[in-house]
Parts: sequence; structure tokens; C-alpha cells
Amino acid sequence: MGITDWFVITSGRNNRQVRAIVDAIEEALTSGGGPKPNRIEGRDTMSWVLMDYGAIVVHVFTDDARHYYELERLWRDVPKLDLHNERPRSA
Repeated sequence: MGITDWFVITSGRNNRQVRAIVDAIEEALTSGGGPKPNRIEGRDTMSWVLMDYGAIVVHVFTDDARHYYELERLWRDVPKLDLHNERPRSA
């Protein structure tokens, strides 16, 4: 059994953007009837926020923290989905 099914890793340029991203993720999931997070860590500093939704764990970094920790290298051998290159699905 693994830690989770999916990791989402994203970043903002500064703490204010990280806060906005975290708030938007929470709002989008809970307002749509989705799950509430099991735990959120890092809101006190907003340089690295971890949002644990069980099957999905979201990491939101400042750009500096993301570069420093290089979290992606820990999973460099697993399949990745680059959402920047995904096309919207037609209805």
C-alpha cells in the first residue's frame, strides 16, 4: 500500500500567492461537495503547505522553497501528468 494515489505539486511566487492557491483548492473541493482535507500543514509560514486529502496530497510551495526541496526528484521514476500540456476534454 502506498502513501497516496496522487501527488499534486505546484507553486506561487510568494506567500500571498501560495495562500490564494491553497484557499482556491479548498474552496473548489468543498463547494463542489468534495472531501474536506484530513490535515493541512504549513499555513503558519505559507512557504510550503501540505494538504492531505487521503487519495490526493497537494504540495503548494513558494518558488524558492520548491527549488530548495526539489520534491519532484523523489518521484522522478513514476509517471507524471503535466497539466500545462493537457487539452480540455470536449463535452
